Amino acid sequence: MDHMTRHLLTDPIALPDTPLARAATHLARNAEPPSLFNHSVRSYLFARLTAHRLGCQDYDDQLLFAACALHDLGLAADGPHRQRFEVEGADRAAEFLTAQGLPAADVDAVWEAIALHTSAGIAERRGTLCVLVREGIGLDFGGVLGSGQAGTVTDEQAEAIHAAYPRLAMVRSLVDAIVTQAAADPANAPRYSVPGELLRERRTAGESRMEQAARSSRWGD
Repeated sequence: MDHMTRHLLTDPIALPDTPLARAATHLARNAEPPSLFNHSVRSYLFARLTAHRLGCQDYDDQLLFAACALHDLGLAADGPHRQRFEVEGADRAAEFLTAQGLPAADVDAVWEAIALHTSAGIAERRGTLCVLVREGIGLDFGGVLGSGQAGTVTDEQAEAIHAAYPRLAMVRSLVDAIVTQAAADPANAPRYSVPGELLRERRTAGESRMEQAARSSRWGD
């Protein structure tokens, strides 16, 4: 384990200090509302804890940060919004990473992790990066998504992470953004996709099951 990895594990809110990580942070912070930006960073911090718990060694921390930090770029207000948000976000992240000079294989790995982050049963079969991104995002929902391992995060770790990156009604804000895009164009919400189902639930019940579940999860909304 190198010095940087040890530092990231001993400080629950430490972020990778590389030119790529700083550029990804700048992009996400300026493209997304604070609730989604904080969610993206918390997802990385939870993913890193998951990697340590699982004993994962075969992942690139910089790519993990990029995938988590940029996974909701498809919900940014300045996007074209012509396809489901996971794919649009993956495309936008890939364009950014290519411009940063990353090798095509690394760009493709991040694209896949972002595009599949809502695809239960598929992401888990596509390698360590996909697993960690999905698990980190799932943990930020308090275990409602992913494998439900929120209990593996200590109270002290959770308190530090949420103090640095408050939740700001994240789940409601996220569903609002997804449903707004889904309602604007059917291409954004194919039937049985996450956007399509959230739109259907909001229209039929006034609230999604994701929002209902989040209220009773470990972190709340």
